[in-house]
Amino acid sequence: MVYILLADGFEEVEAMSPADALRRARVETALVGVTGMTVAGSHGVRVEADMPLKKLKLEDCEALIVPGGLRGVQNIKKSKPAMEAIRAAYDAGRTVCAICAGPTVLAELGILDGKRAVCYPGMEGELTGAVPAPGERVVVDGSVITSRSAGTAWDFSFAILTALRGPEAAKKVAGDIHYALQG
Repeated sequence: MVYILLADGFEEVEAMSPADALRRARVETALVGVTGMTVAGSHGVRVEADMPLKKLKLEDCEALIVPGGLRGVQNIKKSKPAMEAIRAAYDAGRTVCAICAGPTVLAELGILDGKRAVCYPGMEGELTGAVPAPGERVVVDGSVITSRSAGTAWDFSFAILTALRGPEAAKKVAGDIHYALQG
């Protein structure tokens, strides 16, 4: 199961693109409500979560995704259970992914210490312990995947799909939606 954490103020495309790509590849994916079951995105799009945070099961977790959106990220940081779930997933060797302002959550938890990472341009100072990778759209360093912004959401999605199911799965979904994979 891939869990995508949704808190009020999340960046819609950064959550929905991975959900879409993963579900097209038949990867079990759940939208997890951190601030409730109906979560308001940063641009007013309301999304109904599949499950509340308290139902997230680490033993079923293959990967965990933290979308950006500054207010959404702030709400995740305020949620002790969300922060504990992210740290537990990483400590258990699961793939942990974050985009835009989301990597600052991973930095706050110490997950990025010594790892190459990228975030929303201008927020690099908040990537405490990370090795910044300026100019890169997506960075994969071990079990951690980070990406820059809403404009890199599909690149991020395909990097996650490649990490979980391999490059052929990513190529298949990219072809199905007529997306030109980078590299």
